[in-house]
Amino acid sequence: MLDKVIEILRDNRLASLATADPDGWPHCTMVGIANAETRIYSIVAHNSQKLIDIERDDRVSLAIGRDVIDPASIRALAIKARAHTVDNPEERREAIRLLLDKRPALKRLEDPDEIGSLVIVAVPEEIRLLDYSVGYGHSVLIKLDPDGRVLSTDEQQHDWGYGNLFKPVD
Repeated sequence: MLDKVIEILRDNRLASLATADPDGWPHCTMVGIANAETRIYSIVAHNSQKLIDIERDDRVSLAIGRDVIDPASIRALAIKARAHTVDNPEERREAIRLLLDKRPALKRLEDPDEIGSLVIVAVPEEIRLLDYSVGYGHSVLIKLDPDGRVLSTDEQQHDWGYGNLFKPVD
């Protein structure tokens, strides 16, 4: 199951990251991502609202996927995670390398410095894998331990009244 999750993470460079503002409203923004297994990295500014929110409440949500014409090809992730800054210099360098490998055009810029930016990592606790090739509305809820090992899985089907079988289109 995690192989599909890791494949979707590998194949996407952007995620929608939601944090909780001080007033409780969701703060949602697009971030560039890279991953090492299920650990998801991003670079944030020292003074960003994302970082302020994460330092106050480490719970975040991520949505990862892409637009498709054929709904049978929907493959996406909805993730509940705990986020924190990466303080280990080796892990920071590796996360930056992973991010730059995913976005080679960023290599034309200077490497992000520790004065202006921080690397954050989101460590998933729950991942909802949407895979509509199995059937319309098919998902699997995967619960993970802090080391990324699967604790449980629960397959679900939500068809919103459409049914879950795709018919040929004339």
